[in-house]
Amino acid sequence: MTIERPAPLAVSAFPHVLPITTRWMDNDVYGHVNNVVYYSFFDTVVNRYLIEQGALDFTNGTVIGLVVETKCNYFRPLAFPDAVRAGLRVTHQGSSSVRYEVGLFRNEEDTACAQGHFVHVYVDRASGRPVPLPDVLRKALAPLQQG
Repeated sequence: MTIERPAPLAVSAFPHVLPITTRWMDNDVYGHVNNVVYYSFFDTVVNRYLIEQGALDFTNGTVIGLVVETKCNYFRPLAFPDAVRAGLRVTHQGSSSVRYEVGLFRNEEDTACAQGHFVHVYVDRASGRPVPLPDVLRKALAPLQQG
């Protein structure tokens, strides 16, 4: 069985980029950022963007996004004290779901050290049932749309 790996993308493939600081505790015993931290970086760039755009009220909002799928491809390690730039784009928008793609870039490098995706399904907070994407979210996603 052959598993196809995507090629690392350039930072220019992502319309939004957020700087993230690594911390000493992000490194594992092998001297690089532990894989679980990459997913934290993904969460950070997606949710911070949505909060800044007024599309996510994680405390009182009636609609919340639940992660139903994740993936990360690792190309080169990150390690403290690297500066990370997290690139964000949207490659699919359904009636109640969004596929966010993220690239992680070390310091000023142009090619991703890691990249992957989150698929969020947006649900009613109280019932947990999928709902159409709110207009404020659709508006926030428009500048991130790719293909």
